[in-house]
Amino acid sequence: MPEGDTVWRQARDLRAVLEGQTLTATDFRVPAYATLNFSGQPVTSVQSRGKHLLMMVGGSANGARAVIHSHLSMEGHWDIYPVAPGGRAGRWRRPAFTARVVLQTELATAVGFSLGTLEVLTPTEAAAAVGHLGPDLLGPDWDAQEALRRLLANPDQAIGLALLDQRNLAGIGNIYRNDLCFLGGVHPAVAVAEVPDLPRMVALAKRLLEANKDRSLRSTTGGPARGDAAAWVYGLAGKPCKRCGSLIRHATLADPANPARAARDIYWCPRCQAPAVSSV
Repeated sequence: MPEGDTVWRQARDLRAVLEGQTLTATDFRVPAYATLNFSGQPVTSVQSRGKHLLMMVGGSANGARAVIHSHLSMEGHWDIYPVAPGGRAGRWRRPAFTARVVLQTELATAVGFSLGTLEVLTPTEAAAAVGHLGPDLLGPDWDAQEALRRLLANPDQAIGLALLDQRNLAGIGNIYRNDLCFLGGVHPAVAVAEVPDLPRMVALAKRLLEANKDRSLRSTTGGPARGDAAAWVYGLAGKPCKRCGSLIRHATLADPANPARAARDIYWCPRCQAPAVSSV
């Protein structure tokens, strides 16, 4: 499941093969951009912003002609295929019909598969597309005090919803929010104002993403990044808590402010975390 650390890592890998290189071919496989061709244009910058990827094409890093904006959503992924001698890239590891964009240089071919969002924007439009985001946990703009200010601006909101709201702090997905609530000793439905040590939870979020940003397999426990050892509670319903042995519980948590948005899975230990509210 893509979270901020996954997107940061995708940006790092794409930067290594695209930034400073000239595109030799492009193929946008969505109707709105099917006629676009950036061949001959340089890729001046590749950046992650929370869960968003921004590739600047043409001009300079501060004056890009266009910005390729993508969001992985649930299943998206960028694959990189080095160009072998003779100019041929490796065989794709994913079905071709799921490819939404292909970017080629002399060094490599980058293919965006199953992207939840793919847009080609002006720099002004790109700034607006990510301008609502809070401080990026893995970005140069990280500001813990600003993240706290944004979280506390809605003190009655459930902490499990507040952590997922990218307008508060950018980069947390469902895995991190569940395990952060466990580490903070609170049920995900507890109000932000009732979290005993919110600054510590924000600091833990930063530490966890930093610890995992260079790992292909994520671990929030500090243990092996595989199976049950990789998480405190996420995905472990009915299994014993690593701290107290109580059976981990599962439910869903909906956002009353956004009734059209699907409820997301929550997991918690009934002993280590504050009691669930009656509506959960």
